Amino acid sequence: LPRYFVGVLDKDSGQMEVYNAEIFNMQPLLSGRKILCLTPAPESQHARPMHSTIDCLVADSMSSVQQCVLICFSLAQMDLCIEAFGTSKQKRALNSRRLNAVGNDILNTAVTKAAANVIDAKGVTALIQDVAQDDVQNISIFLPPCNEDADKPENVYKFEDILSPAEYEALRAPAAVFVNITPEEITKKTEDKSHCSFVLEELKFLPADEKSRDHKARCLWFLDTLIKFSYLKVIKKKHPMGPECPHIISRKLMKNFTSLTYNNGSVQNLISLSMKAKITAYVIALALHINNFQTDLTVLQNDMKLQESRMMDIAKAMRLKVSKAKGLPGLENDQNHKLGTLSLPLPVQKASGNQPKRKKMN
Repeated sequence: LPRYFVGVLDKDSGQMEVYNAEIFNMQPLLSGRKILCLTPAPESQHARPMHSTIDCLVADSMSSVQQCVLICFSLAQMDLCIEAFGTSKQKRALNSRRLNAVGNDILNTAVTKAAANVIDAKGVTALIQDVAQDDVQNISIFLPPCNEDADKPENVYKFEDILSPAEYEALRAPAAVFVNITPEEITKKTEDKSHCSFVLEELKFLPADEKSRDHKARCLWFLDTLIKFSYLKVIKKKHPMGPECPHIISRKLMKNFTSLTYNNGSVQNLISLSMKAKITAYVIALALHINNFQTDLTVLQNDMKLQESRMMDIAKAMRLKVSKAKGLPGLENDQNHKLGTLSLPLPVQKASGNQPKRKKMN
């Protein structure tokens, strides 16, 4: 265990007398009058004092004094105590706090002045509309390429922008399980919930024509894979969707629908909220191609595990006309469904007007 001493130097003789000492911690009490109490340090020297604690050495000549009180009349005097007796770490913290206080005051003044100038120039109503428009634009960044001058609905969101020819060809093998599926297998998959509700419902209505059946099966397999991929958060595996997923599709998912993040010294692929919105937009676009450009948004919303408001924001950003329908399959308790229809001419894109009403103040 360490021992502490106080040395008293005689300037005339040049000799020093050494006395045994005990260590004390000065801890501030900031209620009422500011009092610093000298109390014996804990037996365990492993316990580190607070950043505002000042360690003092008291000689044996003061050992009869059980408690010494030092009165400070302001926090400014506390800072002076730290300047005089504090450790290097405490002094650095004091300087940092003073600099931060000055910097915060300057920043707050500048921000307040800038905000006041913007409000005076544009007005509160215009600013609220700008925020709503920015939200729509942020979503639109993650939408599939949109051809506003299209002459047919199928050309607004082109199928080739969702699946390239090479990717479409790679889906032939994994989608074969859907091409040859039987009603009994669909019933079993429904019970097992091995696929999303949208896909399970559409499998009941596969076309009899071989080419059309194969096309729809490939689209449904990729749509189901997209939705399952959206459930992931941090991608840790090289092939997150399993070995049955073609390499070109795995690469597409990682490249187009994840964000790179740096964590614990390594780069990771993350499915952020913005990436989930992008996946949702591509799922809607693919569902439109599957269902002749009218699809049940509520079923897709449940499959994607999204709030209805979020789903509606994405659908409206994609220029869909949203209408209500009741009694469609896919939801419990015969809930109302929202249908999204892609038709020409496209609706004019505008900011949402569903702003919360402000409370009147008396």
